[in-house]
Amino acid sequence: MNAPQSPSLGPPQGAPQGPPQGPPQGPPQGPPHAARQPLPEPSTIPLSGWHCSHFFYRFRRDALPAVDRSAGREALVAACEPTGDARPQRLQTFAISGHKADFAVTMMDPDPLKIEAIHQSILAGPLGAAIEPTWSFVSMSELSEYVPTVEQYRERLLAGGAAADSPELAAKVAAYERRLPMMTEQRLRPEFPDWPAACFYPMGKSRVVGANWFTEPFSRRTSMMNEHAQSGIQYAGRVSQLITVGVGLDDWEWMVTLWGRNPQYLKDIVYKMRFDEASARYGVFGPFYIGYQKSAAEILDLCRV
Repeated sequence: MNAPQSPSLGPPQGAPQGPPQGPPQGPPQGPPHAARQPLPEPSTIPLSGWHCSHFFYRFRRDALPAVDRSAGREALVAACEPTGDARPQRLQTFAISGHKADFAVTMMDPDPLKIEAIHQSILAGPLGAAIEPTWSFVSMSELSEYVPTVEQYRERLLAGGAAADSPELAAKVAAYERRLPMMTEQRLRPEFPDWPAACFYPMGKSRVVGANWFTEPFSRRTSMMNEHAQSGIQYAGRVSQLITVGVGLDDWEWMVTLWGRNPQYLKDIVYKMRFDEASARYGVFGPFYIGYQKSAAEILDLCRV
């Protein structure tokens, strides 16, 4: 944000009038880019990536007798299954296991208010008095700074012992260059897999003395994140992940969403990755939620509403 400009006060009383004395003044000094780069147009649409929100709700059993369940069921299904322009680019609903919530809605879209409208529609329907929001997380998708460029990937292979002029190195670099655009798209505008189980949890990085992630050199952090990624790659095809950033938007720094072909894979990958130094030494975790993908009507039936 530009600082407000002070009004011109003019010369002080008694100051001599006329041209300034001394050598000619050059152009105003300051950052070389300050006057040349146009400001972006004000917008709620991110410059890259999409908005992402996770909403968790509980049915208030004490309030259910006072609401119109038939009309409420119909309205909740309509709120969770919008059509046309009202539907966010990505939307899934989950039955949540455990006491922390009964159901959850996860959404992504360039427009944050399109996402918020779904949340408000859920609460505004006839069942609204019997629905209690228990937790939410607001974040955005981003391209991680630890994803290597093609040249960085090549340097990493060389550091691992690959020969600079080997066909194997050239083939690996070419394959990575082909994959990189798809990897970027999946991080910024990901598809939600149609898999039965998912877990959700916020996390941050430690700032305590002796284990402050943010004072580690970038090269050291990159090395630890590379180890972390290698652990995750072992679950390709069984687990799909979405990491969204909450910095400046919510209480935690990141939100992790993991989809699994089977809930056991979710347990296994979280356990394995906690031994990586990036997690074991620097990871700080919030509450975990486990959910099973269900339609709104199926959630209502499961919750006996």
